[in-house]
Amino acid sequence: MPSQVIVNADDFGLSVHTNAVILHAFQAGLISSATAMANMPAFAAACVLAQQPALCGRVGLHFNLTYGRPLSEAIKAEPRFCTATGEFELKLKRRALRLSRREREAVAQELQAQWKHCLDQGLMPSHLDSHQHVHNIWPIGEVVARFAHEQGVPVRLARNLGHNIGPLKWLFKRLLNQRLRRLSGATADYVCTPADLKAGLAPREGVLEVVAHPSALGGHDFGDAYLEGGESLKALIDSRLEHVPRVGYGACLASPAQLA
Repeated sequence: MPSQVIVNADDFGLSVHTNAVILHAFQAGLISSATAMANMPAFAAACVLAQQPALCGRVGLHFNLTYGRPLSEAIKAEPRFCTATGEFELKLKRRALRLSRREREAVAQELQAQWKHCLDQGLMPSHLDSHQHVHNIWPIGEVVARFAHEQGVPVRLARNLGHNIGPLKWLFKRLLNQRLRRLSGATADYVCTPADLKAGLAPREGVLEVVAHPSALGGHDFGDAYLEGGESLKALIDSRLEHVPRVGYGACLASPAQLA
């Protein structure tokens, strides 16, 4: 079993309903962390909820380059990132290895704007990850990891547990994760989905992040987008990670990760 687990709910601020489910999951002790989308309609409400004791210091920024409208101007002029009407529409290939200088600066400005919007709403992000894992694209990951280091917060690694990771993809993820860790200075050791956990892939040591998207199954239970057929996320985590302490990303600052 891992020494600690971060159960992180993505998409905080996406909608009033998502906020309610994430709040309930925190209160139930299911999740120990969340990340908020700074350009979404229910973001301000999420920042208010983030002041509650169960959430305080455990909400990061879910950097978004794929959905809604940007919070900065320069990126709106970049055709690989936005439509002509200024909506996000990422056309950058996942295997891209470089951005133009103008694109890189635009991404950095948008990251800064989303971070500042958190601060303006009274939320000091605990860590950084991204919507639809856009920071797993190498040049975007470098921008995000360097920014995380400047802010003194950890960053999420690319998922590094799973049966569907082939040799070439595994090599890419290993190199990317080494780069993310070196640039940011702090990460968890492993990242997986609830489906990976169900497959028995929990590591034997280290800090594990489980990337969750909780959904309500009833008054006291939760499903997840990665699980099929209304399976209980709570039952899965309680059974697979019994007695493993659930922590926030602050644990990664207190105990730096080793190279995976």
